[in-house]
Amino acid sequence: MTAKGKHVTWGGRFAEGPSDLMMRMGESVSFDARLATYDLLGSAAHARMLAHVGIISQAEGDAIVSGLQAIGKAIEKGEFSWDISLEDVHMNIEQALTQRVPAAAKLHTARSRNDQVATDMRLWFKDHAAKLEAALRQVMRALVERARATAMVYIPGYTHLQRAQPVPMAHHFLAYVEMFERDCLRLRDFLRRANVCPLGSGAIAGTTLPIDRAFVARELGFVDEQGQPCVTENSMDAVADRDLFIEFAQICTLIGLHASRFAEDSILWSSAEFGFIRLPDRYTTGSSLMPQKKNPDAFELIRGKSGRLCGHVTALQTMVKGLPLTYNRDLQEDKPPVFDAYDQCELILAVLADCILGMEPNTERCLEAVSDPLLLATDVVDYLVRKGLPFRDAHHVVGALVAEAEKSGCALSAVPLDVVKAINPLFEADWVEVFDIELALARRTGPGMPGPEQVEKRLNYWQALLG
Repeated sequence: MTAKGKHVTWGGRFAEGPSDLMMRMGESVSFDARLATYDLLGSAAHARMLAHVGIISQAEGDAIVSGLQAIGKAIEKGEFSWDISLEDVHMNIEQALTQRVPAAAKLHTARSRNDQVATDMRLWFKDHAAKLEAALRQVMRALVERARATAMVYIPGYTHLQRAQPVPMAHHFLAYVEMFERDCLRLRDFLRRANVCPLGSGAIAGTTLPIDRAFVARELGFVDEQGQPCVTENSMDAVADRDLFIEFAQICTLIGLHASRFAEDSILWSSAEFGFIRLPDRYTTGSSLMPQKKNPDAFELIRGKSGRLCGHVTALQTMVKGLPLTYNRDLQEDKPPVFDAYDQCELILAVLADCILGMEPNTERCLEAVSDPLLLATDVVDYLVRKGLPFRDAHHVVGALVAEAEKSGCALSAVPLDVVKAINPLFEADWVEVFDIELALARRTGPGMPGPEQVEKRLNYWQALLG
């Protein structure tokens, strides 16, 4: 009987089934059907374990596994009918399996939907964390390619959105490579925590039946680097914990924030006021009114979607903050934020990689902007420091020199030598050499600095690492 009569999983003690509104409220198959592949894998491993320990016969186990494989093929072909009256992906598959294989009535032995879904999600997390890292690598490759092409294109670096000091455009691109690499490391660290099998925890307190949790863990690939099975150590925590959900959403959010910052830089750089880059037509749009417009829509959408990702973290944290142990139905709402976080993050990264490959520097505008002598005011301070003047005094002297240039209406590098020497006698005729941008960058030889030697070294490192 369906949920309108005796419910297939828990209806024995109820006089009537749930109302239509309750079924609409309680169903999750509309979003958890995407777990079908992982549910089939988990059920097959559980069936093999039941046969392995003798709870069901080998023939029954084989029949169940064959039936699960047949359902998997039907789902792949789009021939499987999902029924919301059966609530979720687990019961839809179990009902279909029972109709095909009578022994399937034994499949749920020593298992609850609580540890079943926890296992499904850990399998999903392992798979999709690896996919996200692959997408991040594509973005990083695109950034390194653009960095290689712009190693000799110089731009002002900014603090407070004010021109600060000159850097190669490549150094700017490589800053984002560093950010995305940290995201990759977070995903790998996350995978270590996801790689633990909760199946066998039951609803809350395991089972009295002689199951073999290590067998299932091996079957599903929950093993460490030495091939040893990894299983959860507390049945209550295994079914109640949602740390992985929050952590995955947080990682997606950090990826989105990094992408959003790059998007903001690109929006500024492509504006008429900056003009440092030209964006590819395929990721821009026009205006329905103003024919001259070329709007950076892809980057604006990336920036907007990053806020959506932040919201998913807030939703998950708010959902679990006051829940008592162990399972509560609130936790059904854990999947939509995680699924959407992955979907949006994957889309952001795919678009970002292609956008980066399509952007072109406007070298004339970059040269014009970086030719501002004020960008090398700190190098003038260093000039005086090399002559023995304490840094604080040198900073004050150059501040006075900048004020003099502004008062005279000339460039900093054009202040006459006699005026410069009047401000401080340590200045010599060679002080103007400070404003040679190639020389200024060449002096930045320390690790992490934007000098050509260090930029080249970092480019080679990333190209070797990323392939």
